[in-house]
Amino acid sequence: MKCVSALLAAAALTASAQAAVVGVGNSTAPWLGFMNVFDLGGNYVFGNGWGVPDLRTSFDDANSTLTLLPNSIGDPNSFWYTPFGGPGSTGNKIMEANLYQEVLGGSLSGTTVTFNGSVLSNSFTSAHTVKAFIRDFSSDFSNLNEQSIVLSSPGAFSLSLNTINDPTRIVQWGFQVKGVNVWISDIAPFGNMVIATPTPGALGVLGLAGLVAGRRRR
Repeated sequence: MKCVSALLAAAALTASAQAAVVGVGNSTAPWLGFMNVFDLGGNYVFGNGWGVPDLRTSFDDANSTLTLLPNSIGDPNSFWYTPFGGPGSTGNKIMEANLYQEVLGGSLSGTTVTFNGSVLSNSFTSAHTVKAFIRDFSSDFSNLNEQSIVLSSPGAFSLSLNTINDPTRIVQWGFQVKGVNVWISDIAPFGNMVIATPTPGALGVLGLAGLVAGRRRR
């Protein structure tokens, strides 16, 4: 749980004293990545921060889209694949890829935070699930208040969370892709999900500045 960067950013949100609306945002938004790894029985193995590209996410800013893909590990070690990594191999870990933005310093504490977006298409098989989430953490990440929804059919989505009124808490919103790891050349049959990333102007954003930082967390 180590702070790796800190910056003031105009987060994609509108806010009042009681409510805030956050959006998706394109590749220039302050995205962070975190990966949790489980064995095939669902037992936790480890978790740490990952680079956003390593989560197999793909932004197309020209067309205002974000594509979420199954996670693929390039390491051929048998820890990841059976019998070992390569075309046609079987993944032997469950990957929980979290792509999110984060606001520190209490800007969203004690408010009703609403996360709005739109799924343009979904071809994921049953091997993977996608969730949109809002999370409200204590400063040491030991306590979590969360709201999430499973995304499946194309169309608009919206979820809201009443955050705890504590200026030390951390609020996150984003997407989680969970499922078996897949060798990179075998990804296509497992499908993907495409999310709209409207510009701030399209959302009518006022641009409330928040202190945004990358943190390590489970």
